[in-house]
Amino acid sequence: MRKRQVVVRREEPQRSARTVKYGECQKNHAANVGGYAVDGCREFMASGATGEGTSAALTCAACGCHRNFHKRQETEVVNHII
Repeated sequence: MRKRQVVVRREEPQRSARTVKYGECQKNHAANVGGYAVDGCREFMASGATGEGTSAALTCAACGCHRNFHKRQETEVVNHII
């Protein structure tokens, strides 16, 4: 009896990459007096050096607040492998 050799072809999974962009500032500057006021900063811009992980990279150049106060917007880009 002969042995049969079976070749199974697997489909490669689609690879995706996520890009993160930080939008408008949502920090409430009037919270300590019981009000609500944002500064109007439209987009996060890293101040100083753009080295990832430094304190200057986490501070906005326009409004001076931390990156966490800006709205996080994730987009997913799918790369198709042919």
